[in-house]
Amino acid sequence: MAPSTAGHGGRAGCTRAPTQERGDVVLPLNPLPSHPVPTDTPHMLLRESPFPSRVLVALDRLARWLLTPSSWAVFSLLDLRQTTEERRQARLQRCGRCHSCTRQGLAGSVYVVLLLLSLPLAALGLLLWLPVQAVRRPFAYQYTAGTASVQPWDLRQRRTFTFLSANVCLMPSGLAKFSNLGQTPQRAVYIARHLTQVPPDPPSARASLVKPRQGEVNSYGGTLSTPWQPPGSAAVVAAEPMPAVLSEHFPADADFICLQEVFDGRATTCLRQQLGSIFPHILSEVGALGLWGRRLKLLNSGLFLASRYPLLAVRYHGFPNGAREDALAAKGLLVVQVLLGSVQGQRVVGYIGCTHLQAPAADAAIRDEQLTLGLHWLQLFREEQEQRGDVVAFDIFCGDLNFDNCSRGDELNQQHQLFKVYQDPCRRGPGQDAPWAIGTLLNYLKIYDEPVSTPEKLKRTLSQPSGRHQYLAGPILSSGEPDPAAPGPWQGRRLDYILYRPHHRDPPLQTEVAGFSVITQLATRSDHLPVVLRLNVAPATP
Repeated sequence: MAPSTAGHGGRAGCTRAPTQERGDVVLPLNPLPSHPVPTDTPHMLLRESPFPSRVLVALDRLARWLLTPSSWAVFSLLDLRQTTEERRQARLQRCGRCHSCTRQGLAGSVYVVLLLLSLPLAALGLLLWLPVQAVRRPFAYQYTAGTASVQPWDLRQRRTFTFLSANVCLMPSGLAKFSNLGQTPQRAVYIARHLTQVPPDPPSARASLVKPRQGEVNSYGGTLSTPWQPPGSAAVVAAEPMPAVLSEHFPADADFICLQEVFDGRATTCLRQQLGSIFPHILSEVGALGLWGRRLKLLNSGLFLASRYPLLAVRYHGFPNGAREDALAAKGLLVVQVLLGSVQGQRVVGYIGCTHLQAPAADAAIRDEQLTLGLHWLQLFREEQEQRGDVVAFDIFCGDLNFDNCSRGDELNQQHQLFKVYQDPCRRGPGQDAPWAIGTLLNYLKIYDEPVSTPEKLKRTLSQPSGRHQYLAGPILSSGEPDPAAPGPWQGRRLDYILYRPHHRDPPLQTEVAGFSVITQLATRSDHLPVVLRLNVAPATP
């Protein structure tokens, strides 16, 4: 496979690491002009291009241009694989099976010929592309001037922060076909438009948020969330496995957006252009391409982060233990420090870590090691970046962790130390979720079925136990096969997480989960359901 030709020159975040991960820490200029940080805080301009010179930008563009024909031929070959919806449309149009196979065979032959003819150019492009990656920073940064800025926070009042995490499966269409998805450019336009042009949440969506019940704690002593309804609505029975978290729309007030599987170049450009109108600070094309030790990385990590608040520091760490098909992507951890305001000359900051772990179900041991590395890197980043007197408002860890809290095959990951440091509002303990929590992984072979074909229909279907059993992926064994002995009723596999770190040691702040929701906006556009966490952060009462 040829390297991904994602993005325009100078915008792909790439670097090389010999045997271990490598990342860069960066600081922007004048993060909050209307509310300056202390004078001893170092700050400098965060360069947008990952390259230190225009010559390297030009060489990278030339290498990608040489690689484009072979990459296009490979992905076009893969794109001949039909989704279940494409097969259904072909049957409706009464296209004979033989006719369809003949047409695909001819197209495949043409693509193979074009691939063979492009190999000399690809070899030359690869020889130029590989050394250029050694000097690339592992992410691209976009700052959009003139975007409406948020009001700096001085801790005088409570503030709610909204975090969104989603696996959007925006890889080249040929690769997306393996998840029964295609038409990546069209899906990217839809996702970007709905992330930015969001209607106000209807009453039904607001009612789908959950609010923690006072006094209910899990085995680690953290507060648990339970279904909450606004005054005047019907009471919710806590014991009922009711998905009171479903919402049809993305939240209009998201402060931070963390996406996974944003691999495609045109999709990345589309997201940057659209989200730049609302989010001044965007990180994309995160990860190390090229030779990484003895491994060749053809895809970046797929991580994408958009923030309304200025970025004080950024670091990327690559996982050294990727295996099988995941070894071709530079999966890792993206961690940022954001500036929220200042009080009495001291910074108010927050931390966000975004990741995407090893995917194959049988690789629980690899995921366990990646969780341990991620937890270590998060703590190390905080120790490196925190200044004396800093007030930490929140510490978030989110992403597609590729394990759930209901499958026997995921028991090793369910018991990881991560859950003793970070709080999962949907979880009561290893192997036990809150009754209202539902899965976020759809049955990918059924994502085009009529009952789940629109955000409204998907929400309605998943509100019923029978709908969840039919259209959500169920518990698995360690082999990845369905677990025939899974105890019921199960709520589906919850792979997408937003965790927060509670405040300890008499802090000046206290955190409360204001809401958690699962979004059905991406019906037929992804095999994952986005998740949203709202945190209320307020001065601690004496």
